[in-house]
Amino acid sequence: MERKFSRREFLEVSAQGAAAAGLASLLDGFGWSGPQSAEAGPEAQPFTFAYISDAHLYEKKLNKRFVRSIEKTVADVNALDPQPDFVLFGGDLAQLGQKGELDLGKEILDGVRAKRVMMVGEHDWYLDMGEHWRELFGPDTYSFDHKGIHCVVLNSVIVEDYWTAPKLSPMERMKAMAQLDNPNGRPFTVGEAQREWLNKDLSAVPLERPIIVFSHSPLYKYYKNWNFWTDDAEQVQAILAPFQRVTVVHAHTHQVLTNRIGTIRFHGVLSTAWPWPYAHKGLPRFTAQQDRADPFDQFDGCGWGTVEVLANGGVNKNYNLWGRKPTKVSYEWLSTVNEATLPDPYEVGPHY
Repeated sequence: MERKFSRREFLEVSAQGAAAAGLASLLDGFGWSGPQSAEAGPEAQPFTFAYISDAHLYEKKLNKRFVRSIEKTVADVNALDPQPDFVLFGGDLAQLGQKGELDLGKEILDGVRAKRVMMVGEHDWYLDMGEHWRELFGPDTYSFDHKGIHCVVLNSVIVEDYWTAPKLSPMERMKAMAQLDNPNGRPFTVGEAQREWLNKDLSAVPLERPIIVFSHSPLYKYYKNWNFWTDDAEQVQAILAPFQRVTVVHAHTHQVLTNRIGTIRFHGVLSTAWPWPYAHKGLPRFTAQQDRADPFDQFDGCGWGTVEVLANGGVNKNYNLWGRKPTKVSYEWLSTVNEATLPDPYEVGPHY
């Protein structure tokens, strides 16, 4: 019989229960040895991490194109010299959350040379509420310290239960969640239980310690109809706002995307599967839009990237678009540019 979890239950189970063993294994490569006094941590040191995201894998018998894309990405990342300190996978490894899709994704990602940091997306979660994901990769919510930076990984694709009444099967629920514009859906949230966890996690971190948050959905409100949106974004931002330097790296939108709210800088990541068009409203002024993708080139508009973490804890964000010149959003530019001087993104520049 299928176990029904409330939103609070499955967050608590994933973040507190069996997660402990998986978290210890996941963070072993970073020298993590359990909670420590934040004041005892090292000063920030520059480092680079790479990201791979939004693979949307079907099993090979159904779709080999997306498999080729993520395999190409793994080869590109493995060719970096020097190697990054770690590789973030940004979520949506699977398309329909099926065991075969997730197993295939793990098999491919096991080929990454560097250490790996995993984040869950809605396509990985809603078939079995993350059960197989946690078996493969450990917890969906956790934190770790690396070279003086406090890193937090959130599950930001929690939605209100709309499938119990009327009752949807697990696959019906999954297919509903996989729709870009689901008229019966609910917006993504981080959720009360996870916000409480975040508050507790950050309570021991000095306000001058740089923070990097990894979130699948953007932790601001971009375009609700496509769920490029986090409904409790302002509440999460309020938790992060006291810190002097916060970077949020998010996935889900499949596009070059940049925003700045207070002390928080937001950077989207590319997809290996396909690019999304920019929404017709809500695009942040800070975004340097990518050109329309060539529909006859399966890799155009897709790619991966790197994040250079600076000595001050800020980041330079690099987008490695296949077949195009790389795009860089520097910390200096994003920190000093006057938003009022930036053009309306819907009046100038390339647009889908």
